[in-house]
Order: sequence, then structure tokens, then C-alpha cells
Amino acid sequence: MRRFEESGEPKPGEAAVSIKIRVLSGCFHREHSARAYELIDADLRKLSPTQTHLVFEEHESGPEILVYVSLVAAGLGLAAQVINLIAAIIKARSEGIKKGDHPSDPLHLIVRRVHDSEGFREEQVLTIGHTEAIDEGKLQAHLEKALEKLLHRDSPKKNHTEKPVGKSGSRKRQSVSSRRTSKKRR
Repeated sequence: MRRFEESGEPKPGEAAVSIKIRVLSGCFHREHSARAYELIDADLRKLSPTQTHLVFEEHESGPEILVYVSLVAAGLGLAAQVINLIAAIIKARSEGIKKGDHPSDPLHLIVRRVHDSEGFREEQVLTIGHTEAIDEGKLQAHLEKALEKLLHRDSPKKNHTEKPVGKSGSRKRQSVSSRRTSKKRR
């Protein structure tokens, strides 16, 4: 997250956030969800780098999208392209499981933000099973409500209780405009 924030200055009225789609037990990464990642990769190739600056990172516990959120007067603005990508990842997981990907534990959609050098805050958006349908309008409403809580709290709540999930390993970081690999796990 810090590298993302340092990679480019946000525009006035924007905040960097992490949108994490993860499992609490088991794994949701390329090795165990190969069919899902084929679909996710196809969706990532469709993204326009000029519309939304985002970074896609792979972790053993699930993908993470790093993006700037617009803090507009009427509410929070999350680009439609980001909402569509989140929905596509959730749908890809379901399709992958139908075609043999393992495991099939529920996904947890979480938004978080680094607030200081010691910690971060996060809000759980929703939990969705692999057989549940995803409605993009409801997804957007849940995301915006969680982002509102996350970005407008008075005092940061430090989170040091997040437990590592799965085995240690590598993650891939993919930007819409470039792809690079990092060995550091989040």
C-alpha cells in the first residue's frame, strides 16, 4: 500500500485504499484457483490504463486492488471500472470452483487504508459464498458504505490482529500499465 501511495500523487480530494478479496482459511491464488485466474487475467487485460489508475496484487489469501477513491461532496466516488473488476473477480472464483478450483471457502471483501507507520484500519464490506449471485449495484452500495466508515472516522483504529492465511510464498503485483513481481507477502 505504501509503495502504491508513493508511486503517484493523488489528485486533490482523493485517498488511496486497498480493496481485498480474501478467504480466511485456505488459499485463493493462481496455484489453487487456476481457472478463476484465467478469467481474472482476461478482465485485467480489458482495463484501460487511462480511465483508472489501479494496481492489482496477488496474495495467497486472495487478490488486492489498490486504487484512489474520490472524496466528493455528495459521497465517495469509486470508478465503475473498479466495481466491475471486483464483481468479475467474485464471479471468476465461482466459475473456477464449478470447473474444479479448490478450495471453495467464502470470500470476504474488505477495504482498508494505512493511517500511520504503526497500523491500518479496515472495514469488512461483505462475505459471499461461491454459489451466491453478485449484484453490482448492491456491491457498490456496500463498498461505498464501508469506505465512508473507513475514511471518515475521527480516530484511527490500529489493526494488529490480522492473522496470516495460508503458506508463505510470493505475490504478484500487476499494474494496468505494467506488470512486476514482488516476493514480499502482505
